[in-house]
Amino acid sequence: MSSRIPSSSQNPPFPRDPSLPPTLAPRSPSSVGLPAGSPTAGPPPAAPGTPRPLLSRYGWTEEDETAFAARRQAGQSPARVVRRDRSRCSLISEHGPCEAEIGRDVAVDPLLSACTGDWVALGAPDPRRPATNDPASTTVILEVLPRHSVLVRATVSGRSTGQALAANIDLVLVVAALTEPPRMARLERLLALAWESGARPLIVLTKADLAAAGTAAHAAWLPAAAAAAPGVDVLTVSATAGLGMDELRGELAGPGPAGRSAVLVGPSGVGKSTLVNALVGTDLLAVGPVRASDRKGRHTTVRRELIALPAGGVLIDTPGIRGVGLWGAGDGIDSTFAEITELASGCRFTDCEHSSEPGCAVLAAVEDGSLPSRRLASYRKLQRESTWIQARHDARLAAEERARWKSTHKEMRRLYADRERQGRYR
Repeated sequence: MSSRIPSSSQNPPFPRDPSLPPTLAPRSPSSVGLPAGSPTAGPPPAAPGTPRPLLSRYGWTEEDETAFAARRQAGQSPARVVRRDRSRCSLISEHGPCEAEIGRDVAVDPLLSACTGDWVALGAPDPRRPATNDPASTTVILEVLPRHSVLVRATVSGRSTGQALAANIDLVLVVAALTEPPRMARLERLLALAWESGARPLIVLTKADLAAAGTAAHAAWLPAAAAAAPGVDVLTVSATAGLGMDELRGELAGPGPAGRSAVLVGPSGVGKSTLVNALVGTDLLAVGPVRASDRKGRHTTVRRELIALPAGGVLIDTPGIRGVGLWGAGDGIDSTFAEITELASGCRFTDCEHSSEPGCAVLAAVEDGSLPSRRLASYRKLQRESTWIQARHDARLAAEERARWKSTHKEMRRLYADRERQGRYR
């Protein structure tokens, strides 16, 4: 069912911005927040189409560099977002780490604005803006470059819009602990988000050293994962004992020189931070104990951050997700429930809802036992949620369009009234 997502070297090129002037002088290292002549200023400019060595470590390719040539001629430089902090971002540029403010022209919508993993174009701030002593104010994010994948969830505020969690990812590591009983509904929900992102999901079962092989939770996990995620690879690992870690490092390193970009998703207490520390080789992130009463963890990770791995690849750690709303995940749901999608092609009616329609191949599979009824119930629930969220989003867009037209008509009436008054007293 699954197919590997192409590496970033196969990403579609960035389209040239027609508003850019044809030629401008290249920017100096100081224009990206670094002092001129500093050791982090990097080597001399590379030939056109040649990726910068530091950016290559984070996934920048020759194709990306070639597509960025027009922007570079306009004095812009590429960078990848390491962390987002309100109106500014921590970045890795071709000269090293830096900070930049998010420009006024960058979208404020949480679905479109800069997020961890994004590639962005850096430039100088508006000269009309008052100067400050803040180093981040010397560089501005002018544009978020097109994404080849993005992990999106519904906003926690309940607004009818999505929130981008991580961008330009190749792998979504869905993390669960072998010490806890499998929660199929949560696993299917996270897999739907992963498939919808455009990346490839990979289930990582942690704490293999703590889960006794004979316990009910351990025995239930592998068949549960196989049932909830047909065709998705499953890795059993122990970050403390090293079990399965070499295989996980191999997945992250990938076939290319830069490795893969991956993001960790899962609830608190499943060992995501411990996993990151083991992959990095140092205690980079704080880890916390789980409660003995219910085995639930605490939020030790409070923000999304991109981390370069020694063995290759980059990893985005995310705070624990207890509940996550779907956002535009119709295709992701179909991929997660691929066997239902395949069965549905045999239904008598093309718009069959698999509830009580005659000639429904899905219901027939439930009756003969080849499809678990729980699986169909979960599919229906996620489909209803996705449809409801999409309807709310469409209603919001329609309301915004009506408000725009109302404002336009009001302004036109004001202009006509002004002209009439001017003609009357002329």
